[in-house]
Amino acid sequence: QVQLIESGGGLVQAGGSLRLSCAASGRTFRNYAVGWFRQAPGKEREFVAAIRWSVTDTYYADSVKGRFTISRDNAEVTVYLQMNSLKPEDTAVYYCAAVGRRIVFNPTGTYDYWGQGTQVTVSS
Repeated sequence: QVQLIESGGGLVQAGGSLRLSCAASGRTFRNYAVGWFRQAPGKEREFVAAIRWSVTDTYYADSVKGRFTISRDNAEVTVYLQMNSLKPEDTAVYYCAAVGRRIVFNPTGTYDYWGQGTQVTVSS
């Protein structure tokens, strides 16, 4: 029912920055928590960051803490992942995911909707 579209991926050199965007066609994220995951070839999908629905609390994987920032726009139309100080090990396909409001939110848990992914490649 909900189609998520990621954008902003590309090729960047180590130490550079990139901003990913996630939007839901014809909807807002008002009633959803949104997370970012990534998967590199030969590796399992891993949690990157998330933002919950009721407040602006954010959650980050240890590997990206201090370098990545997740945020919403004021209209709650788009969720962003600002990635700074990128490293070659950040290279992966990045996926946006969303889950409807629940009593308890587990940022690394199950999400109901997934985007197609956007490739991020960090050289050197």
